[in-house]
Amino acid sequence: MKKEMTFKMAIIPLLVMIVVMGITIIVFEQGPHIPLIFGTSIAAIVAWRCGYKWSEIEEMMYKGIRLALPAVVIIILVGLTIGAWIGGGIVATMIYYGLKIITPSLFLVSITVICIIVSLAIGSSWSTMGTIGVAGMGIGLSMGIPAPMVAGAIISGSYFGDKMSPLSDTTNLASGLTGTDLFVHIRHMLYTTIPGIIITLAVYGFMGRKFGNEGMDTSSIDKTLGVLQDSFVISPYLLIVPLLVIVLVAKKVPAIPALIIGITLGFLSQVLIQGGTMSSAVAALQSGFVIDTGNEMVDNLFNRGGLDSMMYTVSMTIVAMTFGGILENSGMLQAIVSQILKLAKSAKGIVASTVVSCFATNATCSEQYISIVIPSRMYAKAYRDKGLHSKNLSRALEDGGTLTSVFIPWNTCGVFIFGTLGVHAIDYGPYAILNFIVPIISVFYALTGITIAKLTPEEILRLKKEEEATISV
Repeated sequence: MKKEMTFKMAIIPLLVMIVVMGITIIVFEQGPHIPLIFGTSIAAIVAWRCGYKWSEIEEMMYKGIRLALPAVVIIILVGLTIGAWIGGGIVATMIYYGLKIITPSLFLVSITVICIIVSLAIGSSWSTMGTIGVAGMGIGLSMGIPAPMVAGAIISGSYFGDKMSPLSDTTNLASGLTGTDLFVHIRHMLYTTIPGIIITLAVYGFMGRKFGNEGMDTSSIDKTLGVLQDSFVISPYLLIVPLLVIVLVAKKVPAIPALIIGITLGFLSQVLIQGGTMSSAVAALQSGFVIDTGNEMVDNLFNRGGLDSMMYTVSMTIVAMTFGGILENSGMLQAIVSQILKLAKSAKGIVASTVVSCFATNATCSEQYISIVIPSRMYAKAYRDKGLHSKNLSRALEDGGTLTSVFIPWNTCGVFIFGTLGVHAIDYGPYAILNFIVPIISVFYALTGITIAKLTPEEILRLKKEEEATISV
């Protein structure tokens, strides 16, 4: 006979996982997979103690994995897209023209815009910060701009793409785990992110005025531009590929066919424009593009992509969803959320609570991905019950999870930034304007009801049918 799942029982797996996650990431400097597996084991034991059979617990894990399958497919296609676009010279072309816009009088604005362009093109804040960001730090310091200020601008620009690019793994996780169409999710994030970036650029423009008359050493940028010209065929015509994908998105073409078209065009660009062989183009899709220019920054930026590069994220997603599957289907999440909802009873309170919960998960679990995975399962049912569209949840996950990870010194993102840009989270925090202004805007929207989308009666009926079908499986 099954016992009622109490809050005290339900919180045990989560607390154990948080402790093990912190030790593994901070002390052992390892990834989040093993702590999640350990947490899954504890969750299974708690469920068993509450009367669930092993066959039922196993099915809970499978249900969790099934929920993540759409995200897994998109993540795989993203890896193929990155490999194809790098090999086809599309990313190089976007970066080349992006670097051209740097001006001494608006350096902070310029480096932010460049990081936006690069991160949108490759979907990775870490790769952007580890390449363009490193160069930007050197240029900014040569102008006499304080390191925390430069780092804040680089982080803001890099995380804009990490949040808004259809190639970003966090963007695909948030949309996939909540059952939201990828481009519906991205369009809904515009309401918080566009005002956020406008405010960010305005502040950087104001702060950067006093540095406008300083000299700027552009030799590193000129060197990078030369390497790009030597290594790739740079042509404005290659910009047609990303523009076409944008048009397809605007026409509401589903994510999978839109990405496949982008992959195909990138593959053809590598063969027909860059002069690569069919074999090298296929290899770029499988294991990523490989180049050796002798320029460390360029090599680090372009030696990436491919199906293999996404297996870390895919495996993490599957493992995380086994944990989330048990928490959700055993009633543990419901027991935890019921306590939270006592404080946040309204629809407005739920959205605000999601943003805060994501930040808390970043602080306790020390991993950006987990700040999306766990709250997505915690709040999914509450959003449906309150008649809120899933795109509200997916947006809140990114506003509160993706962006705030940089403010936690022991989070993997904070650790990476310190190691890459050489600036501590406490120092650059006040200048990472986009990363804190967007969550503030998101909570403001939640409390006022602005841009909060409700489900239509037809959508509510469809979701109920899907939920009943899932339960019967």
